[in-house]
Amino acid sequence: MTIRIYSTLTRALENLTPLITGQVRMYVCGMTVYDLCHLGHARSMVAFDVVQRWLRHSGYQVTYVRNVTDIDDKIIRRATENGESIRSLTDRMMEALHQDADALGIERPSLEPRATDFVPSMLKLIGQLEDKGLAYRVPSGDVNFAVRKFAGYGKLSAKSLDELHAGERVAVLDGKEDPLDFVLWKSAKPEEPQEVKWNSPFGAGRPGWHIECSAMACDLLGQSFDIHGGGADLQFPHHENEIAQTEGVHGKPMASIWMHNGFINVDNVKMSKSLDNFFTIREVLKLFAPEVVRFFVVRSHYRSALNFSDVHLDDARASLKRLYTALQLVPPAPVAIDWQDAYALRFKAAMDEDFGTPEAVAVLFELAAEVNRSQSALLSGLLKALGAILGLLQSHPQDFLQAGSEVDEAHIQSMIDARAQAKASKDFAEADRIRKALGDIGVVLKDSAQGTQWERA
Repeated sequence: MTIRIYSTLTRALENLTPLITGQVRMYVCGMTVYDLCHLGHARSMVAFDVVQRWLRHSGYQVTYVRNVTDIDDKIIRRATENGESIRSLTDRMMEALHQDADALGIERPSLEPRATDFVPSMLKLIGQLEDKGLAYRVPSGDVNFAVRKFAGYGKLSAKSLDELHAGERVAVLDGKEDPLDFVLWKSAKPEEPQEVKWNSPFGAGRPGWHIECSAMACDLLGQSFDIHGGGADLQFPHHENEIAQTEGVHGKPMASIWMHNGFINVDNVKMSKSLDNFFTIREVLKLFAPEVVRFFVVRSHYRSALNFSDVHLDDARASLKRLYTALQLVPPAPVAIDWQDAYALRFKAAMDEDFGTPEAVAVLFELAAEVNRSQSALLSGLLKALGAILGLLQSHPQDFLQAGSEVDEAHIQSMIDARAQAKASKDFAEADRIRKALGDIGVVLKDSAQGTQWERA
């Protein structure tokens, strides 16, 4: 069966047809390394880790590029606040990124370019854009992209220029020919550190954010490649601007398929620092095992919004325990996956259809139930082998089950308080769900006029 992937560009499922037979070249926008990674980063890293794993299992040679933005206004500001160099800050944050990704079982990308290593390529692109009349200089020393001179602008976000203008809150031109025009090269400011100033034909300065990815992607994967991915928040303006720059120079599609993973929500509101509902990966890993967090992400489809709460993670932990319990009861025999097996066939069909991990995970639970019934070591081995494709079920079952057996009492009480709040709001479905989640981790509730008490089952 052909792998089909939903492309944001066409709003349809597209057959994966690599430009080079047998090879898939994929670029995914990575992190701006000024702070610790948060759950939104975890969502994107896990989603595209699963993508590249499945492509490899499907027989493709995969070149997976995930960049690092190591020059940016936020980086400069944070380094200045800390009294450290840009390089010191970005090196520390890259190391922290790797530690968090390793904990979540995320395989390293084939290539992890740093933006600062590609400034000459960025300058070349900007020069080519200027030669084609798509870029212009302003008196401040900046170089901007002329959006209206690129005929396809707005095709990724499916918005016309008039619609995009309607969304402009403030038209601060700063020498721009149009408020939608974006910066390709930022002129150096006297107060900025010397290490963020490069000499160029346009004067001393540094690259804009969007041109960074165009240069890195094309240098490492070619002018056209197979998949470009990232979070849904990057669709506009970042990816729209990447298309304009890259296709404006090369005159051909930058990527065949554009993939975007969904947001992380907290209580159905998008996670955001400004809303103070923001969680780093490390904060979450203090309460939940890394594999639980990975399973929480994997069991939802990568394009869907993912609602984060302790209750949802507790439910993920209880569900993962069910799979590990089957492996503990029937130790798995080492097996090579027979893709003609009925379970393997359903797993493959799910993954071939836009990386349908919810359906693939459902197959794992069907298989676990059959392992419990049949006591088959071969089926237990198949459960473990299919789990490995998703980056799951590779710990020793006893180790995982023992590690998850001790539940923090303060955490239990927070869930009970959340249930009480749900009942007070007459959200009885949520209250029932929390009760079930507590039951799944061995906590029994007893309601009375004096309040809710709990005990371990």
